[in-house]
Amino acid sequence: MTDEALLATIREKLFTAAIGDVMDLMGLTRQFLPPEIRQLDPGTVLAGRAMPVLEADIDDAGEPPPGAQPFGLMLRALDDLAAGEVYVCTGASPRYALWGGLMSTRAQSLGAAGAVLDGFHRDTREIRELGFPVFSTGAYAQDQRPRGRVVDFRCAITFANGAVVAPGDVIVGDVDGVLAIPAAAAEEVVRRAAEKVAGEEEVRRMILAGADTASVFRKTGIM
Repeated sequence: MTDEALLATIREKLFTAAIGDVMDLMGLTRQFLPPEIRQLDPGTVLAGRAMPVLEADIDDAGEPPPGAQPFGLMLRALDDLAAGEVYVCTGASPRYALWGGLMSTRAQSLGAAGAVLDGFHRDTREIRELGFPVFSTGAYAQDQRPRGRVVDFRCAITFANGAVVAPGDVIVGDVDGVLAIPAAAAEEVVRRAAEKVAGEEEVRRMILAGADTASVFRKTGIM
């Protein structure tokens, strides 16, 4: 399966609940990002390859040396986004925004698929006008420049709930949350999730035809 076909299958046919259930059965049980990370606009569906970014508070990272770039490596990370990639960021305290309107404009111009933030975004109206997919913990206008900076990117990052995102993992987001499919398992996960969705459609038809849930589960193993 080509990468384009894999991502198109996710966007058009799958959803996070089905993908998460399949990964549970495969032993991949810590793939959902924290539940506080939600879509900015209802109906947004996100699928793309992860470009992980590690943020740190200025107090934690240490004062930047004289002449250091504002925002640390953030501008380099943003400019390094490739078409179809998702900017995935964690590591900051909830004291400032990690993403904004101009960042969305640049990411969109590069063909990026979206941004997933373990923290706040700002410039909500501007992002909505762009139609750029953003998932975050909410809106808050406090600037990151004097408070935080990007210390690394294209590295594996770990979220507070134990989820790990590595470069090239497949990021999927919808109304029920955001998850990461490990790159090595992506094709199998998508194939099995598509089979599960087809099976659930059959179960739905059986229930609508009057079958009881216990007998449906015995027959299909799906509920």
